[in-house]
Amino acid sequence: MTGNTRLAGRVRAVMTSDDAAPGAPEILRYAAFATDPGGGNPAGVVLDAAGLSAERMLAIAAGLGYSETAFLTPGPGGVHTVRYFSPLAEVPFCGHATVASAVALAERVGPGHYLYRTAAGEVPVEVVKDADGALRATLTSVEPYVEAVDAADVAGALALLGWEGADLDPALPPRYAYAGARHLVLAAATRERLARLAYDFDGLAAFMTARDLTTLQLVWRAAPDVFHVRDPFPVGGVVEDPATGAAAAAFGAYLRALDPDGVPPTVTLHQGEDLGRPGVLHVDPHTASPRVRVSGAAVAIP
Repeated sequence: MTGNTRLAGRVRAVMTSDDAAPGAPEILRYAAFATDPGGGNPAGVVLDAAGLSAERMLAIAAGLGYSETAFLTPGPGGVHTVRYFSPLAEVPFCGHATVASAVALAERVGPGHYLYRTAAGEVPVEVVKDADGALRATLTSVEPYVEAVDAADVAGALALLGWEGADLDPALPPRYAYAGARHLVLAAATRERLARLAYDFDGLAAFMTARDLTTLQLVWRAAPDVFHVRDPFPVGGVVEDPATGAAAAAFGAYLRALDPDGVPPTVTLHQGEDLGRPGVLHVDPHTASPRVRVSGAAVAIP
């Protein structure tokens, strides 16, 4: 477990007797956006979920306690139908579980191209092997969009976070951003503000549910092409997501919408440092289509 799961007192991160029975699905554990199993964001992976009901998938995800678990049903030609579950509910798309599951696939069948059919739409994924031998996956998001946020929503989010208006960076205004899942982007004026995260869990969960938000994308700009980010995820039963690929894609769309001519060709996001699980996400906002590419490594958790 990440040590950050709200359900930790109610859900054991162990396999039930059904999971250990003959014919039960193989449940894998991978850390995404890291090359060290102690870094990045842990994800559950089931590479063959054929025949599993939604209730069974949710039970497996809750048992693992990770922010998301990916369930793949393989088809011909590298096409996979994929569903994602947090410990509390199904989510339309999850970037870190996409990267984790693609690397798990590549370890078994070799690097290459895959197509994920998700509830959010079709997501191409490419896995390559680096010169150092690490496998890295690049997902191409569904078509994103960015929307303005009204002042009342900004004030409500800040109050639930315990932030003040002066804590925001005026150069990076609040926006709703979507690239498979919807996020509220809020930019902190200082690294110190980002480092202090203590919020109203139930209140923020209700706020986010009412606005169809998956996470808040809290960011601090260290350089034009480098950001530190944190993602509260109470709607999934998790205080904070250690590395969030879907939010990274949405943030790439946000930066492009904010400054189409000035956005860097590649943006590096550092996430998980404040949780002791450092991860690195690379974002390419300048794809040939409106979609955004997000890449990173993944490694099996022993």
